[in-house]
This record gives sequence, C-alpha cells and structure tokens, in this order.
Amino acid sequence: MEKWFEIYRNVVMPAHCDVYGHLNVRNYAAFFDDAGWHIPAMAGLKISEIQARGLGTVMASLTIDFLHEVRAGQLVLIKGAITRVGTKSFSHEMRLYEADSTRHCATQKATEVCFDTAKRQGVALPEDFSAKLKAIVLG
Repeated sequence: MEKWFEIYRNVVMPAHCDVYGHLNVRNYAAFFDDAGWHIPAMAGLKISEIQARGLGTVMASLTIDFLHEVRAGQLVLIKGAITRVGTKSFSHEMRLYEADSTRHCATQKATEVCFDTAKRQGVALPEDFSAKLKAIVLG
C-alpha cells in the first residue's frame, strides 16, 4: 500500500515571494496548511464524516525545515505521510518539492489532536479512524 501521497500542487506567484524574490515563509505555511486538509483522505476518511461525528483536529505542534529556495514561476507539489498514530493524536510529515526537478525544498512535521467540536477539548481517536490511519503509517 502506498505510504506517501501527493496531496497538493500550486504555482509560486510573485505575490507569494518576499523582497529577496523567494517564496515567503508565510506562504510555505499556507501551502502546507492547504495540503493538510487532504491528510485524512489519504487514510480514506472524509472530512464530512469526521464533522458529522462532531469531531475535528487541532494542531498541537508544527515545525518547518527549509532546505532549498523556491522562486516565482516554479511549480510546487507536496507529498504527505502519516508517521505516528496515538490514542488522541497522530503525526504526519509533508514534503514540498519543486515539481519539475523534484528537488526537496521544505519539510513540515506536525502532530494533530482529535478534537470534540462541541466540548472544545481533545478526545480519543475513534477506533475506526485510528485503524485507517494505522493502515498507512510509515513503518
């Protein structure tokens, strides 16, 4: 079974860049944030199904490592993988590549906590959600 999934593509526009002419940090974060909405789908979980159960996820921790410059006009793609599944949380890694060369330009590592949207607190991952995430966790 595939463990890394392509979850996002975009083109870097001049407005995404800073005064040095490369992709601004805030836009790396935005690209990763947009891609993150596809993380549940990698495991076969639909956002509508998660929401119907009164659940969501909240970010507990996040780091971004910047490896290579990305400039306006370049195409980017992000691949994601689940790296750990716990009782209440799961971790994932996303890698941003320059699409034409497939050069690895940045990595985001994050941990998300299952969240009861009515009670506004962390709760255990439902067993079926946990099982689907564990089925694709990197080994």
